[in-house]
Amino acid sequence: MAFNNLSSPTTGMEGQVRVEEVCLKFPPKVSSPGLAALILSNEQKETFMDFAGPRLHFQMILIFVFTQVIHNMLKHLGLPMFISQILVGMILGPMVFKGHDSLVTMSEDSVQVLGTVASFGYIFFLFLSGVKMDLSMTYKAGRMAVCIGLLAVVVPLTFCLITVKALSTDGELFENNSLFLAVTNSGTSFPVIHCLLDELKILNSELGRLGLSAALVSDIASLVLMNLSQWVKVAQEKSATLVLKDFGLAITFVLVVVFVLRPGMKWMVRRTPEGGQIKDVFLYAVILGFMSSPRINEFFNIFLLFGPFILGLAVPDGPPLGSALVEKLDPVVSGLFLPLFASTCGMRIDLSYLKKSTEYAQNQAIAAVVAVIFKFGVSLALPLLCKMPLRDSLALAFIMITKGIVEMGSHSFLFDNMVISQDLFAFMSIIIILLASIVPILVKRLYDPSRKYIGYQKRSIMHSKLKEELRMIGCIHVPGNVNSIINILNASCPNRENPIALDVLHLVKLSGRATPLFIAHQKHRKTQSNKSYSENVVLAFNQFERDNWEAVSVNVFTAVSPPNLMYEDICNLALDKLTSFILLPFHRRWYIDGSIESEDQAIRSLNCSILERAPCSVGILVEGRRPLKRSNSRDKLSSESSSYSIAVIFLGGKDDREALALAKRISQDQRVSLTVIHLKGTNNLGAILADLDRMLDDEMLRGVKEGGYIRYVDKQVNDGPETSSFLRSIVDDHQLIIVGRRYNTEDPRTFGLEEWSEFQEIGIIGDLLSSADFGGNYSVLIVQQQQLRIA
Repeated sequence: MAFNNLSSPTTGMEGQVRVEEVCLKFPPKVSSPGLAALILSNEQKETFMDFAGPRLHFQMILIFVFTQVIHNMLKHLGLPMFISQILVGMILGPMVFKGHDSLVTMSEDSVQVLGTVASFGYIFFLFLSGVKMDLSMTYKAGRMAVCIGLLAVVVPLTFCLITVKALSTDGELFENNSLFLAVTNSGTSFPVIHCLLDELKILNSELGRLGLSAALVSDIASLVLMNLSQWVKVAQEKSATLVLKDFGLAITFVLVVVFVLRPGMKWMVRRTPEGGQIKDVFLYAVILGFMSSPRINEFFNIFLLFGPFILGLAVPDGPPLGSALVEKLDPVVSGLFLPLFASTCGMRIDLSYLKKSTEYAQNQAIAAVVAVIFKFGVSLALPLLCKMPLRDSLALAFIMITKGIVEMGSHSFLFDNMVISQDLFAFMSIIIILLASIVPILVKRLYDPSRKYIGYQKRSIMHSKLKEELRMIGCIHVPGNVNSIINILNASCPNRENPIALDVLHLVKLSGRATPLFIAHQKHRKTQSNKSYSENVVLAFNQFERDNWEAVSVNVFTAVSPPNLMYEDICNLALDKLTSFILLPFHRRWYIDGSIESEDQAIRSLNCSILERAPCSVGILVEGRRPLKRSNSRDKLSSESSSYSIAVIFLGGKDDREALALAKRISQDQRVSLTVIHLKGTNNLGAILADLDRMLDDEMLRGVKEGGYIRYVDKQVNDGPETSSFLRSIVDDHQLIIVGRRYNTEDPRTFGLEEWSEFQEIGIIGDLLSSADFGGNYSVLIVQQQQLRIA
């Protein structure tokens, strides 16, 4: 049975009459009895797609297949996935196949369920956006970020309203929702800018941090102005008394969120052990509270899309609650619901209405373009006044004018509620699509964060003078890395004559928050708080500094960022601190019996990124199955008075010279027994290095031989297997073995070994010494000298 309900004529904001016809079928068909049952059914014309469940599944599959096909064609142009999703909606919507009703065209009634599911996902997206945001960043943002954030909303809004008033024939500024539309066109969306920066992999770069801070300020300002514009409209159309009532309800809602809901969620966090996972009952309670947000919006008379966002802001960001919510909900929301929502927004677009657009729609479109132009101008002028380079200022200006899923969702909501007409929605959609397409391409061309690592001065151990402090960075991922770095620094026996300035960087995965953090832990100050990720690291290295007073100075930092962008934090710190050596932990750790304790491919990827980009020398520490500690002086190659026995495997080349320079610096202390093992090729098989390299090698080895306090051993080897046999015979005599990485260096002395090499980031010799066949009761430090690159 079908009922046709012809709604009464509705007058839109432009004075047009819009009539809608709604067809409902009773009883609704949801779940099909199955394909076989339909084939055997005696009922005529009943198909599999008459049922809502199978039809929804088919629509979802169709959208995802088309999206992947189009994105594979457009991604080479630098266009984001959002554009492909919108285009799929336009193709499957009524614009392309107008008048046709088929499975491909997504008829009006068949999209109802799909649109409901997609809108539900968009509300979840707004909630998670609030969860990821940290409002404390608004007052921590610098002066430039605050100025850009505020003026990038206020100035475009002012000129947008001036344009509307100048083009309007009636001269009334606040009629037809012009103020509300002006705020919408002038606003900046923090989630959209976060997605752009994340896609361009500049989230925790200097420009990315500035853009995020400015976007956060702009988003809060836009939220306030949008509420004010709503109250102005209500005051004009109804009464000031109603505005006061709505204002009071809004204030009450905010007070309930701040003084009831947020303390309740903080209590949940306090009930969770440090480093543990939050209880599922707490998690489901928060989700259940969010699910009731439509009723909360209705009770407090709040704009539908504001409730979920503000409830998300009430959730404490980061672990354990915020990160748990994001980890559980974000894959489903970002991977399933949000693409569907973008495509359903595209289905609403019909560019044919542009031919018969009204004067009002044209004026609003012009005002929107004016707002974009002035937002770009403000975002460009302020950084230039602050002496920011032109290319970076242009990149920031383009970042601030970008638009995406939030703007498309807002205009779709306004269109569904008859606030804007079809022609105005088409104009706004074109502006959003153009900006979302052009901005990523231009920002990628203008801003390359890695260029600041090019053309730097020489910062290596070889070029740092003896009797001067060696500036190092030690990276920490897990608690076990703390002991590893302290042990190798103890093995270097730091003293007042050869001091070490150590910057410890604790790297924490960004989870449950949108904004990366970089925290400098000040000495002699209590750091334990909800935002302290590194309390134990700080305590351990402060104690290490006290144990080596005036020989080691330590500063501890924490970087909370995505794993694929952590190299930015390390390289930026190395540039700021004029570092000569970065010490990285290996991605694999072993138990004492030789079995693998842990393995993290994200750490391996980070190490490879650092080796490619680092502005100084780099070392990767492969910790042995037994911790590095002082010997009992029973080793064959160590003296009776030595506490540590260290060996350098020297084949030649700049990496080996850097390894030897580090070892020579360590061996200045009498507690260290250093042995340099020079592997020579028989019949000059090793003489494939350039003449300059051979001269530099000979000069370094001459200093070793003449020094007297370093034991020098040379060994003739013919090929890789002979090298392996010799190394196997001497490795257990040492606690630490230092080797050069020698990546992409062909050598008969290692011929045949590269076929068995598993990890190229530690080189052939480093991989051989780290293999399970060698026992591994010693630690291996693989050194790569600073790679000078010319822009």
